[in-house]
Amino acid sequence: MGRDRSRYASLMLTGAWVYLAALGASFTIATLASPAGVSGAVLLLPFQVGVLGTPSPAVTPTNLLYNVVATPGALYRYWRQRQTGGRLTRILIAGTLPGVVAGSIIRVEVLPGSRAFDAVIAAVLTPLGAWLILRKGGRRVRWLSVPVLIGLAACVGCVGGIYGIGGGSVLAPLLIASGRPPSDVAPATLAATFVTSVAGVVTFLALSTSHHGPVAPDWGVGLALGVGGLLGGYTGARVQPHLPEVAIRRLLGFLVVAIGVRYAVLAA
Repeated sequence: MGRDRSRYASLMLTGAWVYLAALGASFTIATLASPAGVSGAVLLLPFQVGVLGTPSPAVTPTNLLYNVVATPGALYRYWRQRQTGGRLTRILIAGTLPGVVAGSIIRVEVLPGSRAFDAVIAAVLTPLGAWLILRKGGRRVRWLSVPVLIGLAACVGCVGGIYGIGGGSVLAPLLIASGRPPSDVAPATLAATFVTSVAGVVTFLALSTSHHGPVAPDWGVGLALGVGGLLGGYTGARVQPHLPEVAIRRLLGFLVVAIGVRYAVLAA
């Protein structure tokens, strides 16, 4: 892990600045991301590694801890706006919950090293960002059957367990592209993110009892990120009806592609 830290040494913060930066970054990202049903964890992971110095593989459960603390802010606001996701929420949780447990185990047992993890980050982020940028605004409804949706959610949950995003960051653009309105997708994917992130944190804590090295979450960083995300998620959900969804989606897409390309270079 010494080589990992040396790659980012010029950027890393120390002391109280770590927690202040975590609060500010997570608030900003959650405010922008929560209207689309994304917690923001997909963008915070490289920030953790490059600026906050969270080691691998502890960065993954730390990101999941962020989801656990942050997503209730947006969920509470959506609930007050009578947006719960309904049946879609239950379907997504049925798939992502077992998937994230499997992904957490894979992350520790198969992908503990930095280079492999960089490749996984690039493989997940680059196509996701391209999807967000290129999807056209018109809605052609292509409803997925319940078994297909559960299977897709399980696969996404597994990737989320590896990456530390809970799965909602991938499911939200997929569901919106299929024709489902963001008003339904956002609370459903955030609820799935919350439940699966709880399961992921518990799984990593269990794995940390039998593994040496940084497997458990960094509680200080995770909680600082979570508090910022809690406030930002509530803010983003509150202003969702007034924000242009296309502009937000494309902004996130460009950010995600840029991060994915950066990690592809690191992996190479």
